[in-house]
Amino acid sequence: MPHHDVDVDIPDADHTLDLPDDLAALIGDLEAASHIPAKRRTADIKPTVTAAAQLMYQHGVLPDELARLADLLTLRSHLAQASLAELVRNLYPAAHVADEVVLRFVGALGHGQLKPTLPLQAQYLRWLVMVYPVLENPSVLSQAYSVLFNLLDTAAIRIQTLLNLTRQTGGDPNLTGLLRVFKNYYPEIIVGDITKGRAASFKHPDSAWAQRLDDIQRQHAQRQVDTAVRNGFSVNHGVFQRLRGVKVVVPDVRTMHAQENSVTLEEIDSADSLVNKLEKIELPTQLVAVLADPLLQKLLLLRPDAEASSRISNWLMACLGDVAAGDADADIFLDMVDVIHEYALATKTLPPILVTFFEQFLSVWDGSSKRDKVLKTLSFVPLMEFQELHKILRALERAMLDNTPLSQLSLLRFYTSLLERWHITVQAAPSLDSLPLDSVTHVIEYVHPLSLTVTQTSPTVGAYLDVLDFYEALASLCSSPKLLPVLDISIPPPLLVYLTFFSPSLVITSRLCGILATYKRAWEAVMSPAVPRQLSVREREHINIFNGFLMDLCNCLWRGRAFATSDTNAKGCLLPASARAALEQYVTARDPDVLSLATAFDLSHSPLLCLRSISYLRELEDKAAADGGGGIRARHAGPVTQVSLGRLANRGGLRLSWQDYRAGVLAHLEEKGFPGIQELMYNTMKNLMRARQA
Repeated sequence: MPHHDVDVDIPDADHTLDLPDDLAALIGDLEAASHIPAKRRTADIKPTVTAAAQLMYQHGVLPDELARLADLLTLRSHLAQASLAELVRNLYPAAHVADEVVLRFVGALGHGQLKPTLPLQAQYLRWLVMVYPVLENPSVLSQAYSVLFNLLDTAAIRIQTLLNLTRQTGGDPNLTGLLRVFKNYYPEIIVGDITKGRAASFKHPDSAWAQRLDDIQRQHAQRQVDTAVRNGFSVNHGVFQRLRGVKVVVPDVRTMHAQENSVTLEEIDSADSLVNKLEKIELPTQLVAVLADPLLQKLLLLRPDAEASSRISNWLMACLGDVAAGDADADIFLDMVDVIHEYALATKTLPPILVTFFEQFLSVWDGSSKRDKVLKTLSFVPLMEFQELHKILRALERAMLDNTPLSQLSLLRFYTSLLERWHITVQAAPSLDSLPLDSVTHVIEYVHPLSLTVTQTSPTVGAYLDVLDFYEALASLCSSPKLLPVLDISIPPPLLVYLTFFSPSLVITSRLCGILATYKRAWEAVMSPAVPRQLSVREREHINIFNGFLMDLCNCLWRGRAFATSDTNAKGCLLPASARAALEQYVTARDPDVLSLATAFDLSHSPLLCLRSISYLRELEDKAAADGGGGIRARHAGPVTQVSLGRLANRGGLRLSWQDYRAGVLAHLEEKGFPGIQELMYNTMKNLMRARQA
């Protein structure tokens, strides 16, 4: 392609709204909603507030979450006062309250436009009183006493005022109690016999709240202990507590009829003990305890046993048989999911026995109960032959997909997690010869239609980001040096690329460009002599399609030829000729001297980039004016073009070449957190490549 300045010619080789049960995610939704006026929100935030309050009441708030909520509650926002009050009422710390959280609430007290309302401030004070027993540093309130005291209204704290109020109310017990406090601290002040009357004691504001706080603190402490056991080297006798409520009774580790010269698992209490006695350890009586006991999991990983696997399989199949025969409640499956989920998280594996269980489970699952746990557990499915895997994927889709964007997005996130785990598997494998890598390609092709469907059924920023999560994981997989010699490169569907490129979010466009830059490096690597393989027929077809992506995006962003089809490989972003003509007529009718369809999406004119590009130029002009030496006599009104830069210099304005301006905008975008566009341009445009090499 000698007549083009775009390096795109890689030569032929002859995602019904549901709410998450994750408090951190809910807080993120609240933070996003707090910046948007209620009338402009696309969804009601009240269910999110209610769900967050319920989770806080049930499980408490971890330190990191508490810090985020403290900011959310104390800074002025667009959340309703009722919503903020509900959050404060359920703000149960699961652990100690850090000083910074205390000071955040203290700093929110007082008068001022940016301060929370007075009713909310009263709730903050009440909360500080109630969490005092769990403060990380109780003296922090003493250190802030002067701040608190100065916030009080002077007239309200004068003793004479209290005396007058007491006389007017006939010796109100609460006022009498407060006067006694003053008398204790200031005995030199004479208050007469008023303090001898009946006085109300200062009680805890809410004893029920305190009891709930105590329960949450104890539960959190127990979870910490359980975690230590689960990650340690001793039998977890707390398994029943951790799985309380499930109908499946997973037996505890018990070794009956142990031999004199053997060692029971219950005797192991350290890593050294496990290693030194590994061959002498006798297997426990109920091997299915492996599903919940980490020490038994370690033993069977280090010392595999065919008989043990068979016994575990028999137990699971017996459970399935009971349900099939009607002798057990079908809810037993959901309880088993809890148990297997714990096992998968602990071992980072899902053995064939448990894969078989899920094949049975998915046939009776309603598609929504414990969906997050089901999908997280299934993401540990090992790399297997696609024929077997396809049965599970089809059963999963039949159970989950209900023609709603939520079900599609949940399924897409599952595939992203599965792909990421498989990537870890192949990177860790000593040899790839025994791995069915064709299954990776089949799954990728299986997900392409789902991703494209999500971009059309749920054209939101969040859904697009979920789609890009998958293709980011895919690009990383395809560009892996270990996989390049053995795995075909799979690219996104063309329509998906163009839909995401023209999305209303610069984050999305930047990420897409970064993903395409990763793909381009993968194509260049796989066609280099360093990779000893020939391209497949499918890959040869994909090269031409991918070159079309690059040419079209470069035409829009860099070359001022948006939707052109005359260039080699250019597809005009798949825009029909009739639509292009209508758009051209529309743009020309609006302002033909300033804008054309060809340049409507370049760095200066694009709706996503125009503010960033002119901001970059403003920074240069401000710097030139501040440097002195005559400064500049004219400023650019924007948008910037090659011609306008020449005119600007002639009028005494900033002297800047067109090439330097565009390179500067790319660098400015990267500096502001949008590196993808620069990455793609410097990997595609020949003049930029030469400039970087020089």
